[in-house]
Amino acid sequence: MTTSVPLYQTVSTTPTDYWNDSCSLDELTYAIGNGAVGATTNPQIVLAVLKKEMHLWRDRIYQIIAENPTWGEPEVAWRLIEEMATRGAALLQPAWKRHAGRKGRLSIQTNPMFYRDWEAIVAQARDFDTLAPNMQVKMPVTKAGIKAIEECTYHGVNVNATVSFTVPQAVAVAEAVERGLNRRTAEGRDIRSMAPVCTIMVGRTDDWMQAVTQRDGIEMDPAYLSWAGIAVFKKAYGLWQARGYRVRLLAAAYRHLGHWSEFIGGDVVLTIPYEWQLKINASDIAVKSRIADPVAPHIIAALYEKIPDFRRAYDVDGMTVEEFDAYGATVRTLRGFIAAAHDLMAVVRDFMLPNPDVK
Repeated sequence: MTTSVPLYQTVSTTPTDYWNDSCSLDELTYAIGNGAVGATTNPQIVLAVLKKEMHLWRDRIYQIIAENPTWGEPEVAWRLIEEMATRGAALLQPAWKRHAGRKGRLSIQTNPMFYRDWEAIVAQARDFDTLAPNMQVKMPVTKAGIKAIEECTYHGVNVNATVSFTVPQAVAVAEAVERGLNRRTAEGRDIRSMAPVCTIMVGRTDDWMQAVTQRDGIEMDPAYLSWAGIAVFKKAYGLWQARGYRVRLLAAAYRHLGHWSEFIGGDVVLTIPYEWQLKINASDIAVKSRIADPVAPHIIAALYEKIPDFRRAYDVDGMTVEEFDAYGATVRTLRGFIAAAHDLMAVVRDFMLPNPDVK
């Protein structure tokens, strides 16, 4: 445990937790050594980890194929995802035991192609929940995903709402979790070890504002765009403090060090990619609470005035649940996750049907 580095100081001196944004065993080991109490995955992360750690998985992929002679690429790929998540979860079990289930979980993501089918999301989530005692299950904040989040919470699954970039999405998640928890307690079912989280992908919020300004020819100080995700997250956190929602907010998709430093001090989770952990630990930014520091009013005013999609992201009633699926950042992210799932299946294909034209 390196107690002098900024990440360890963050988690040891404030209520803020951090997770490793990967199921890579090497990266997760580093993160745990610096105070991390969780980890997350998605199809893009799994694909990157597999390529990086293929030496750990090559023989096992062949074994999965041999053990299941009727399986195609999707079945093999999803078994691989499950096993990668389970290995990562094992490293976090000491933290899970130490915190009585409230921390020490690994998030595994449901099939992004299910984003319109709440029943398929729930079925897969409940199956994932049985893989290890400390699993957390990610599902998208789409119209169907909101229904799935309530149902999964009711069934005792610890959810991680993802594909989420806006205040109205986060509020819809919080209210769905509340409904699910209340249904459980009404039946006398235990919720003491449940620790649901709601992700706001702050970097992807920034990315979308940048894309919109370029697409629509909106003139904007480019430095202001890097505050969009921070503004959304802090607006949501203020609502959480006022309303007492039981789902914790989680910041993801790092683009700059402000996506760590501006959230220090909040009762929140920061899921940080390994390369950004290294940058944070090498930085000289003071570890002090900034979660209550407001984004400069002139920056918010400029974003709000010039970018309609920032207003949709920032206002509590900026979007209805029915509008979530068509929001630009949602579409972009789903397309990326679905493409990564297909790319993972292509990797499996090379094991199942190696190209005969290549030595």
